[in-house]
Amino acid sequence: MAVTRQITKNITWVGGSDRRLALFENIFPLEHGVTYNSYLINDTKTALIDTVDASVAREFLENIQQALDGRPLDYLVINHMEPDHCAQIDTIRMLYPDIKLVGNSKTFQFIRQFYDMNLGDSCVQVKEGDCLNLGKHTLQFLFAPMVHWPEVMFSYEDHTGILFSADAFGTFGAFQGSIFSDEDDYQEVYLEEARRYYTNIVGKYGPQVQSAMRKASTLDIQMICPLHGPVLRGEEIPFLLGKYAKWSCYEPEEKGVLIAYASMYGNTKNVAELLSAKLVEAGIRPVRVYDVSKTHYSYIVAQAFRLSHWVFASPTYNMGLYAPMETLMRDLQALNLRNRDAALISNGTWAPAAGKIMTEILGCMKDIRLVGDVLDIRSTLKQDQLPQLDFFVQALLESGLEVC
Repeated sequence: MAVTRQITKNITWVGGSDRRLALFENIFPLEHGVTYNSYLINDTKTALIDTVDASVAREFLENIQQALDGRPLDYLVINHMEPDHCAQIDTIRMLYPDIKLVGNSKTFQFIRQFYDMNLGDSCVQVKEGDCLNLGKHTLQFLFAPMVHWPEVMFSYEDHTGILFSADAFGTFGAFQGSIFSDEDDYQEVYLEEARRYYTNIVGKYGPQVQSAMRKASTLDIQMICPLHGPVLRGEEIPFLLGKYAKWSCYEPEEKGVLIAYASMYGNTKNVAELLSAKLVEAGIRPVRVYDVSKTHYSYIVAQAFRLSHWVFASPTYNMGLYAPMETLMRDLQALNLRNRDAALISNGTWAPAAGKIMTEILGCMKDIRLVGDVLDIRSTLKQDQLPQLDFFVQALLESGLEVC
């Protein structure tokens, strides 16, 4: 049975929710699943905006059939060629052999890389600012390269003021019956996962996101239809645009401390716990503490984007840096995250190296300010080192944190 939702009288959501997928891109944990969104415009001509992942193919095709109600499908607009959105292009072409595929030069390059199909005369290649008239509805194409693939484009429908935004403004999480952001509490249900989605999937490409947002700022946007997550309307549009402005400029959302620690036998954990307690007692809010071996790094990355100050605490392992800590820090470096204050705690029983390696990684990142000296622990924190921990806390307090 088809499950569709009307976005407007003539625009229908025809996607699907996947609650079974454990890892997005086979990397990122999905506690609440994910949606794959696709939209059908019914006008003088019909146009499908993107397809979906293979996991929801059956419901997707049933939804299209119901929404078309016997009409032909004239166009498939391809805003993004990642396989979770392009997996049904060949099926759509088989079911609707007269369809025209709308994309840019990179789109068609990628189609030929993913598929062995004869495109013939089915391609409608568009350039920046080109329009596709469907009747009352007209799509204008705005290129958004590297948000987060090079072929990405937005499609703006000027009759309704809808921006079809590809992977921008999306989030992890399957639908809970609602499809619009104002049908539920967006900030409670989706904000954490919207942050984790942006920071891990798109976060590397801040300048490109800013460029795309400048283009979008010239439009009268009434709704945003992303390829993952709810359709944004009302107050959630300026709310999420504000978040994107901070995330893409690598500005912290708020003053606060992220403590990420690695610990094999609990000794480094003990220092991290002492530190977090002292910070809270000093009036610092929020403080967030994570064990890098237990919590997937994508959640910690999201908090690193959110908060102004970082503390990394790690033992030495095989004369190097403990692997989960190195994964986290290298990922932050790869994502180009910058403009933060960071402090380091190093532990080692023999040949300690963690502090040196963590310092080197931070030194390769832009605008990362090292707070105080590295706090060096030899196996366990001793009573006579408590004054050093207090100095460590004081250095953090004097680096711009705000006391409640």
